[in-house]
Amino acid sequence: MQVNDLRPGSTFLMDGNVYVVIEQSFSKTGRQQGKVTVKIRNMRTGSRTEMTFTGGDKVEKAMIDRKDMQYLYNDGENAYLMDTETYDQVQIPMASLDWEKNFLTDGLMLKMTEFDGEILGVTLPDKVELTIVEAEAAVKGDTTSGAQKKAKLETGYEIQVPLFVNEGTKVIINTNDGKYVGRAQ
Repeated sequence: MQVNDLRPGSTFLMDGNVYVVIEQSFSKTGRQQGKVTVKIRNMRTGSRTEMTFTGGDKVEKAMIDRKDMQYLYNDGENAYLMDTETYDQVQIPMASLDWEKNFLTDGLMLKMTEFDGEILGVTLPDKVELTIVEAEAAVKGDTTSGAQKKAKLETGYEIQVPLFVNEGTKVIINTNDGKYVGRAQ
């Protein structure tokens, strides 16, 4: 595929690695050939980098499979997922789910990405509903606008929440940045 056709979300192979495009920009000055600059993430290691190509360059398109999966449980070493159509189970090392483990609860639906039978990782829903298991007490008189306190979620992840949120409250969390969005209904 031509590098001019790369868009955010496009996947390609280069030097034996699978990359996904995060951002893409095109620039052309004077008589020079255009340059395509892409910010990419290595789907195996998670590392991010920036590459610049000449307008006519080509890269090999990577055919990535995405499957709907259900998170079942983890045994400390591996996370176990189930394909909801075939009921096949797969295991993924917990070490490769460093960020995702903060939001995994039994029964959570997610997307697993696969390339040639190799599991590259999982994609969480944009928002998840979790329960607060520990929350600091709100200090009486602390009424500044937007005041926040620390709270711990059922997964062990710690976040900042408004003062009115207490233990046992179900909250909605943005999985992209790990921040409080609101209370669940």
